[in-house]
Amino acid sequence: MKNEITKSDKNKIALMDDKQLSDIIKPLSHEIHLFDSFVSGILNLKDKSILNNLNVNDKLVLKRDDKNFDENNINIYTEDGKRIGYIPEKDNIIFARLMDAGKLLIARIIEIKGQNSFPVISIGIYLIDY
Repeated sequence: MKNEITKSDKNKIALMDDKQLSDIIKPLSHEIHLFDSFVSGILNLKDKSILNNLNVNDKLVLKRDDKNFDENNINIYTEDGKRIGYIPEKDNIIFARLMDAGKLLIARIIEIKGQNSFPVISIGIYLIDY
């Protein structure tokens, strides 16, 4: 029978030893779309070659940085930790409050335009819900 319950002699704790909590609950999470915006500060990048590796639907990491001129600043990084810019000041206050309250937010690239002259990266901002 496929749906029968069987007793296992394996130690359940041992089965989870090599996994992070996020790996265990990841299948239970989903992304809730909150808002669309764009990446500010791209023109200030010293190494613009980072932009050549970005693709639509790429996941971006959001991190708070209140040491900037804007106390609600949220920096945007690639998944491998390269900073590409920040969420515009006009859009960041609610997201900063959510992050300060312990909520996990990410961004996903919606569209990339004008990579050579004046790059514009449109992003969607998502709340990760468990």
